[in-house]
Amino acid sequence: MAGHSKWANIKYRKGKADVIKGKLFSRLTKEIISAVKQGGADPKANTKLRMVLHKARSANLPNENIERNIKKATSAAQTDYIEISYELYGYAGVGIIVEIMTDNKNRSASEMRIATNKKGGSIANPGSVAFNFERKGIIQGKKNATEEELFNLVIESGAEDFDQEEGFCIITTASDQLFQVRESLENQGFICEEAQLQMVPKTYIECNSENQRLNLDLIEYLEAIDDVDAVYHNMKLS
Repeated sequence: MAGHSKWANIKYRKGKADVIKGKLFSRLTKEIISAVKQGGADPKANTKLRMVLHKARSANLPNENIERNIKKATSAAQTDYIEISYELYGYAGVGIIVEIMTDNKNRSASEMRIATNKKGGSIANPGSVAFNFERKGIIQGKKNATEEELFNLVIESGAEDFDQEEGFCIITTASDQLFQVRESLENQGFICEEAQLQMVPKTYIECNSENQRLNLDLIEYLEAIDDVDAVYHNMKLS
């Protein structure tokens, strides 16, 4: 990731931290329900549920929310959720990935069509946008060490890379190592503020100010849809 683009995108996301946190909690709630529906309410016997609970607790989802949704999932009246990923093109060829977990895929498909009709862009063929992204673990936290100490910390924890700016640090991990690396970092005194799996662009597209504004309008519209859990893009933010 180009440093300037990465920091601009991270700052943009941090500026909407409450919205992102709410979406994450909503996603985890649906994942808990889905895991229970598929394998039962006992995490000892349900590997998928055990993994989701670990992720939920790492994200600080309140225990009462966890217990309530496990109980809710055991009801025959509770529908299951399915995961869908939509790929879109925004203005100036910017790639957008929309991650959805829904109990009604027809409703979600309709919402994507409405979004592009209202805000522009187009729905792309599967794979035409995703090839330029890769799923990574992203850990964000306060810089509480020198650069050399931080480098050693990152290497010892098994992370892939790190970057820092203005007393803030972003650590990148392999997608299947996110929570192990977070635990290792915290055991060594790193103050972790957020740890999530994200779709990270391999390359970015630079837009003029008008196309950037139009793309952000489209992205914010997509993020406001109830079934949408996350929206990723490869626009280079100024």
